[in-house]
Amino acid sequence: MTMAITLAVDCMGGDHGAAVTLPATFDFLRKDVACAAILVGREEVLRPYLGSALAEFGPRLAIRPAAETVGMDEAVASALRGKKDSSMRVAIDLVKEGLADAAISAGNTGALMAISRFVLKTLPGIDRPAICSILPSARGTTYVLDLGANVDCTPEHLLQFGIMGAMLVSALEHRERPSVGLLNIGEEEIKGSEVVKRAAELLRQSGLNFAGNVEGNDIFKGTTDVVVCDGFVGNVTLKASEGLAQMIGGALKEEFSRNLLTRFAALVALPVLKSFRRRFDHRRYNGASLLGLKGVVVKSHGSADRLAFFCALERAAEAARQKLPEKIALRMAAVSPAPTLCD
Repeated sequence: MTMAITLAVDCMGGDHGAAVTLPATFDFLRKDVACAAILVGREEVLRPYLGSALAEFGPRLAIRPAAETVGMDEAVASALRGKKDSSMRVAIDLVKEGLADAAISAGNTGALMAISRFVLKTLPGIDRPAICSILPSARGTTYVLDLGANVDCTPEHLLQFGIMGAMLVSALEHRERPSVGLLNIGEEEIKGSEVVKRAAELLRQSGLNFAGNVEGNDIFKGTTDVVVCDGFVGNVTLKASEGLAQMIGGALKEEFSRNLLTRFAALVALPVLKSFRRRFDHRRYNGASLLGLKGVVVKSHGSADRLAFFCALERAAEAARQKLPEKIALRMAAVSPAPTLCD
């Protein structure tokens, strides 16, 4: 039986490893019957979690042994050069070999990016891969990149990020011309560094639906579908938003548990609180795409639980189903005049 999409799952990565990745994969296979999965990891670790899964999923589930594991704090060079039989490397190799359509890992971000770039290579016209993730907004979601892969960027890099982000939204959200904004300290064209000003010029000439400069608060307003920035700014923005969400959640819990009256108020407000929690549940936005590679690779948060990893699997399957790398390559080829790429 031929499956439409096959996912290579690094089962050993993340804070919880197989205890989370395997149950989440089984949940995903039950929901998406057109997908298959290859479980990559140490077989003696995976076997206790399998139960009746091999019988349940039949040819849709396979195991690919990998003797090594990349540590969450392991040096990138060690993971890249010294662990060619790691679960992360083997999962990406499966994509390279055409045996899987996408790879998913909750492991070390730096190692995943380095191995993916080394094994899969970048698409024509793409100088550097970027990490793109989804943040909740007043209008639904906002896609932000880069979130930490590239600290120092040229205007050409930011142009590439805009193209890749737009293609990702087009593929996953099925929007024909998603809007793109450039993160800046103000909306006016005269504001920002010389790099940002030049990037704005390139984006205006790219044929994208470029909405101009946007500010930090526009990310959560949902002013544009995509927000482009360098990896330093993006990573700070992401961590600040995660910290704010945790603070608000903790403050609400503290206020509602102060006394008998506030506990009663919490009971009355329970339906609203549940809806609020679901809407802004960071687990449902899990799954950052490594864009610009000749293959689909998705990075799950290292602390992801079963639901969060399930969501990352869904994003990987949809990106593969929509042939995201091919769409990015076509869009890059259509950019005229072609930018001069500088590293």
